[in-house]
Amino acid sequence: MKFQLAVNLERLDDSLDMQDVARHTLEMVQMAEDGGFGIVWAAEHHALEMTIAPNPFQILTWWATETSKIRLGTAVATAAYWHPINLAGEAAFLDLISGGRLEFGIGSGAYQREFDRMKPGLKQSDGYKYMQEMLPALLALWQGDYAHDGEYWQFPTSTSVPKPLQLPHPPIWVAARSPITYDYAVANNANVMCWPFTRPHAEAELYKRQLDESIAKQGGTANPIFALMRHTALYENDAGRNEAIAAITRVLGQFENLYRNLDDVKNGFPKEIPLTELEGREQYDPAMLEENLMFGSPDTVIQKIKKYEQLGVDEYIYYASMGLSHDAQKRSLKLFCDEVIPAFQ
Repeated sequence: MKFQLAVNLERLDDSLDMQDVARHTLEMVQMAEDGGFGIVWAAEHHALEMTIAPNPFQILTWWATETSKIRLGTAVATAAYWHPINLAGEAAFLDLISGGRLEFGIGSGAYQREFDRMKPGLKQSDGYKYMQEMLPALLALWQGDYAHDGEYWQFPTSTSVPKPLQLPHPPIWVAARSPITYDYAVANNANVMCWPFTRPHAEAELYKRQLDESIAKQGGTANPIFALMRHTALYENDAGRNEAIAAITRVLGQFENLYRNLDDVKNGFPKEIPLTELEGREQYDPAMLEENLMFGSPDTVIQKIKKYEQLGVDEYIYYASMGLSHDAQKRSLKLFCDEVIPAFQ
């Protein structure tokens, strides 16, 4: 089992100073590098304070200058928001200046609210079509001259400038949930990252089954890296547990607003849907959150990760931030680095 970190610049309200958020996020990345994490991921989101990530390559360039060995990934670049030539060049430039540390993650996009602003008229459920056209174009542009005449983009002969440092190209990752996306990832020799949200272990089992079925469809020889992400909080007493549950509940209340596309967002901050409106949904019950997410003492977390290891997960993605105080985030990550990672070495 190897370990990756997903960490966002995050504000749930305006009480946090943006400079403090940026400083804290960088310190988390540096802790992860020193603690044995192999990859750190930066997202792409727009006009939302809960995930401040207008350009993942700009974030990764910043982290690249302040680290030396941890690999730098986009999780994920949203295909529909980019032009292939622009995306190819941005990614290749990051690979160049980081010394070949780019892990290139691409996906369909998250919230209809963002599509309404970044790609008006496009349904979020159709975002995967842009990803499926984008990836082959990127691979061709990284190789040399290429002209494209597709459904969503058309351009005459062009190429990526610069070219990636890694040959033939940086590792490719696809964020997958539906069977069609697993099929696409396997067919294009991409690694797979999945996120079961707050759902039980059975959701992870479903994703692994879909991956295995996709591999079988392609002849059974593909061997993609399978990474799974969970919100993660380590603590050693009831006070830590209560803080983690309260924090994730608040984040999920804002996430649910965006997921339902209620469009109740003021100055970048989504209104939190009260827990009372979510109590009927099993995945928001505090006891279920603690069970399903990577919450608990170091020993508890080790046992949970071993369960994923037995399932066939190759790399675990520690999803940080999630509304915790900066001090609690660092305490959790330090416990993970000091006590969890050594158990898998």
